[in-house]
Amino acid sequence: MAGDINEGSVPSYYREVHQAICSRTDERVPISVFLRVLSRTSLSITVQNQITEHVNNGDGFLSKVLLYKGLALIALAQQGKPPSPKLLENFIQEFPKPQLGEPKELQSLKMQSVQESPLILSLTLAELLKKDTIKVELIPEKKGLFLKHVEYQVTSERFTVSVYRRYSDFDVFHELLLQRYAYRAVPALPPKRALKGVLTSMSEREFIEGRRRALGRFLNLVARHPVFSEDELVKIFLTFSGSDVQPKLRDACKKMGDEFMTCKYATQAKDYLPADIQSQFSSSRELIRNVHSSFQKLRDRAERMAERSKENATDLLMFGKELSSLGSDESPVPLLASCKSPWAALRHSVKGLSVEFSLLSEKAAQQGRREEDDVVEKLNLFLDLLQSYRDLCERHEKGVLHEHQRALQKYSVMKRQMMSATVQPKEQVSVEQLESRIVQQENAIQAMELRNYFSLFCLHQESQLIFTYLPITSHILGAFVDSQVQGHKEMGEVWQDLHSKLKSLFGDGNGRSAPLSPK
Repeated sequence: MAGDINEGSVPSYYREVHQAICSRTDERVPISVFLRVLSRTSLSITVQNQITEHVNNGDGFLSKVLLYKGLALIALAQQGKPPSPKLLENFIQEFPKPQLGEPKELQSLKMQSVQESPLILSLTLAELLKKDTIKVELIPEKKGLFLKHVEYQVTSERFTVSVYRRYSDFDVFHELLLQRYAYRAVPALPPKRALKGVLTSMSEREFIEGRRRALGRFLNLVARHPVFSEDELVKIFLTFSGSDVQPKLRDACKKMGDEFMTCKYATQAKDYLPADIQSQFSSSRELIRNVHSSFQKLRDRAERMAERSKENATDLLMFGKELSSLGSDESPVPLLASCKSPWAALRHSVKGLSVEFSLLSEKAAQQGRREEDDVVEKLNLFLDLLQSYRDLCERHEKGVLHEHQRALQKYSVMKRQMMSATVQPKEQVSVEQLESRIVQQENAIQAMELRNYFSLFCLHQESQLIFTYLPITSHILGAFVDSQVQGHKEMGEVWQDLHSKLKSLFGDGNGRSAPLSPK
């Protein structure tokens, strides 16, 4: 048959399965139903994904022939062979029968709701961004007896409430998030104080403003996270209006414990992980590292552009002031026999030009703020997320994996001691104590293995979160282009007005207006 799949080349079982799961209106099978058929097999998630990739044409349905192809690939995979369409091309016998149970039992799959693996994050970027928007604003400084403290007004669109927080409140909140979600990408907090030498290049006001922006990014990433956003800690921080928010947060965290203790999938995480999870993790980590490096360079360039716009605003303003100063000079113009100078009449007009340059300065400053607010801030938001993922990878390797390896080494030492004790008779009490310690260590290792798999489970989800956020690139580019279009348009209009004004002021018919005309 040389791989031609049709009605006559497949076992009757294939046709019976098709009849059981096809749509009522036509012969096609919804891809969601085929995925439920796949989930009934004992095949790994990786193999299931390979089979789906070979038969899915992207329109949400499988034709009868594609279903037959999928059933043949399932049967081959169940025999331990790779699910490759090339194997079907050289098939000269009847296609093998997959082990799926009776066809009548498959009819119920059409009625089931789709049960996706808990490992999969199905949220889109738009859905994440809609979860909440947090605004963090500075409130007037309050001075204590000895120190002045900066306070922030935190407003959540989701909870429609505003609360007041100090940096120490953010610090405790961040500490508890890390305790509860050690296996998740918890964004970092900005430093409480500027590092030595930093304030020599920026004012205290600039540092405080930068910290306010960073705190806002931190809260928005947390409030939009698919797991954090539903946690009681987040709700308390964003809504509790009492002055004792820190004890409230600590009490809540103490009652809940860490995520491993509360997640219903924690002890079953291994069952959901693909067989090649380690290679997937390595490739995702490398790609995200490269993305992080590129976005850092983009952010640095965007910051320089915003800074240049601000410097341009200052230069334009000073240019206008110098013109005003020049035109304000009331010194009498001497009458020279050789020429009649028009300067006495023109200098008042020169003074008036400072208005346009002041407006140009304002437009340039607005351009700088747009570049900073709409472009640099979005880049920094994504960079904060990328950095939190890299920090998570380090915690995974230095924390869970390292502790697991140490526990295994300790267990190995105990086993050798036990073997030595059986060869060389010792006191019964010491042998029993050693046996008890070995049992305890075995339990500890088992718990660490479960935590290791759960850590990989969470890492896989956090990797998906990064890739879900990647389309924010289009948002950033759109904001960048829009800011340039608007800025150049607004400044162009003022320059054009200035051009017309100059022509009317200096165009005296003796050729002096020529340089003002467009070439």
